[in-house]
Amino acid sequence: MAPLEALDPPLNVVLHRPEIPPNTGNVARLCACTGSRLHLVGPLGFSIDDKHLKRAGLDYWDKVFVATYASLDEVIAAHPAAGVHLFSARAGRSLWEVSFAPGDLLVFGTESTGLPREILERWHERRVALPMRPGLRSLNLSSTVAAAVYEALRQNAGPGRTPPGVTGCT
Repeated sequence: MAPLEALDPPLNVVLHRPEIPPNTGNVARLCACTGSRLHLVGPLGFSIDDKHLKRAGLDYWDKVFVATYASLDEVIAAHPAAGVHLFSARAGRSLWEVSFAPGDLLVFGTESTGLPREILERWHERRVALPMRPGLRSLNLSSTVAAAVYEALRQNAGPGRTPPGVTGCT
């Protein structure tokens, strides 16, 4: 299979205060495989050197762009032209109703509480949820990120096309 070429500019996955090392490792692996960039907003609930984080990311860490920030505002300031999409179970808009563009920021909150209320209220119109059956709380963070990234890639490839560089499935 040919390597997946990144969008130009690539998608930007933002984890706001992640708590669980294996989730962040899985997201890093996803970013490596899709050419997406990973932005971590602290404080983090673990050390970047955590063995569980490294194990979940396998040997892909040298293949992913990773940057750390003190606040979400710093990430947004570093990407002024990017669209911002805040993923939350408390959103009125479905993933399927959103148009994604190359370079967009896909922002996800902590595993235990999601994005802080002040962030969700500040950018109310940018909240996005993954459709789920009623009465269920949420998906795992890394599953949610994967669904969102692949939907954004699908949209940017165009109707009936696969993203650049994809020749098959694994």
